[in-house]
Amino acid sequence: MAYVVPAPAIVSLPVVGSADRFPVRRVYCVGRNYEAHAKEMGFTGREPPFFFLKPADAVVPVPAGSVGEIAYPSLTKDLHHEIELVVAIGQGGRDIAVADAAKHIYGYAIGLDMTRRDLQGEMKKQGRPWCIGKGFDQSAPIGPVTPIAKSGEITKGAISLTVNGASRQASDISMLIWNVNEVIAHLSAAWELAPGDLIMTGTPEGVAAVVRGDRMHGEIAGLGALDVAVR
Repeated sequence: MAYVVPAPAIVSLPVVGSADRFPVRRVYCVGRNYEAHAKEMGFTGREPPFFFLKPADAVVPVPAGSVGEIAYPSLTKDLHHEIELVVAIGQGGRDIAVADAAKHIYGYAIGLDMTRRDLQGEMKKQGRPWCIGKGFDQSAPIGPVTPIAKSGEITKGAISLTVNGASRQASDISMLIWNVNEVIAHLSAAWELAPGDLIMTGTPEGVAAVVRGDRMHGEIAGLGALDVAVR
């Protein structure tokens, strides 16, 4: 088949223990899914989960043992880091039951939901969509996918982020308000999930700004580390 313009490249992530790669279809993100982070953003309680999306080509694949690079984005003076557990979907479905959700997981990765916080805040004030604050170029650096067959189901474990060696975020996956299986169930009621989908499951407290020259180091127990520099 011929196309009238060049077809976009398939975005993909490396897979631990394999030469094959995980192709990215969609990137779903869960908002305010740690209580302490919800509070630091001015909210309280266990609200129903809500979601936003990033384009697949916002993903910056970061191979194991390397330092990824992202450019400081345009239009903002307040770029924030958000360390997150990323879930890679291997089996699609709609209206997936919580009890069956783990069967749909291919694996897990470490990711950063980079946010133009000032632009997001301004859009919120105006009651407008805040895609400009979340879905910009290079806004989702993500490390290799570890298959669930290697990691087991991840329901707990330390999640942390340092910037230039100083601690910024530190929590535990068990502190998710809506756990991974519940998130999959809620998402699949709104969209039909498909192989290649990624779910960024939310960030703990401690989000803050980074500037050019900063280096972020994220870790999640059992998944290794993710290193990203801002240039």
